[in-house]
Amino acid sequence: MKKLLLLILTLCTLNVSAQIEWKPTFKKFTKFATIYGAVNGGTSLSDRDVFSVNNGLQTSTVETPYDYSVILGVRKIARMGYEPKEAFKNGLENSFSDASTIGKVKGFEYLFEFSYVRQEGESYTNQHHFLRYIADDYILKGEYLEDGFADIKYFETSQRYRYKVENFGDKIKDLPEILKKGKLSLNIGAAQRIAEPYGYDPLEEWLLSNGNLHYTYLAIEEGYEVDFTNPESIQYLDPTGNVVATSTEVWEAVVIPTVLADYSEKKRNELDNTIQHSLIVGFDYYLYTKKLWLHSWGNLMPYHLDQGGEFSYHKYNDGKQWYDYSGGLIFGYKLDKHLGVFVEGKYNKYWNRKWHDFSLGINYILF
Repeated sequence: MKKLLLLILTLCTLNVSAQIEWKPTFKKFTKFATIYGAVNGGTSLSDRDVFSVNNGLQTSTVETPYDYSVILGVRKIARMGYEPKEAFKNGLENSFSDASTIGKVKGFEYLFEFSYVRQEGESYTNQHHFLRYIADDYILKGEYLEDGFADIKYFETSQRYRYKVENFGDKIKDLPEILKKGKLSLNIGAAQRIAEPYGYDPLEEWLLSNGNLHYTYLAIEEGYEVDFTNPESIQYLDPTGNVVATSTEVWEAVVIPTVLADYSEKKRNELDNTIQHSLIVGFDYYLYTKKLWLHSWGNLMPYHLDQGGEFSYHKYNDGKQWYDYSGGLIFGYKLDKHLGVFVEGKYNKYWNRKWHDFSLGINYILF
């Protein structure tokens, strides 16, 4: 009985001690974080009339359902000097600075966002999560991105040495004085990425010697049938036995593209993810004044370890190295009290995938 009481008291003591140490750490980690959720929607493409004269004049209407998005997230990212403060977050804010290598403050910053989107009749699941730690001499980051619209999905971690360039402006004679006030840092390290084997082409094995694709045979292997019972009325049936085409033109123009897309997606989903080890180098430059601001960053992966896997991207790149890169630019300049211009954007190229966003414009205030 004494041993049992002693065990209970020991556990209680450990639990209280853990709470004392855990609570301040958790409070510091979550302080100033924002939890948000929103539903956004709007009109999509207008209805479109489609005409057919195969059996007399026939009219049908193609309707596109309204667009909407459901977004849930939590973020703790310090606002850069050029970013406005929003009253509420609806998940649609296009904060280009989230992709920058260096944040405004040192320590932990994070973003965890999930969204389900329907756009122009197509539905996508998007996710963007990252956790980064910024110190004076190193950067640690883990990121997961799933962009259904751009058809890209990967998990990436990186560990980098950071070098803060002091008084770099003094070394560049022709650099404008205002830009010498900015902060520049360089970084180098290693990156690891887990993703599907991009570059893999499931249709390659169906190519004929002349470069054409034996698409009808592929469709038959996938369960489609071609009924030649009546030579004057050939029927093409899907795997469930439904007639999907009654002419070669419709078969090739409508059905086959769907067959190829479904087959490619199925074969890609059957493969396991691969891991890619790469060298990464980058820079980050930040300048902010009330009249002028410039934030620019870039990352380059010039070398990738060839592990010799069956689905290694080296295989699809003729065994050669390639460049993967990402970067961004945020620029704003107020010419006077009335007129201002801005340019914002980011660009990514990983494997054979490219995706980007940009915004530019001019503002004139009347008073």
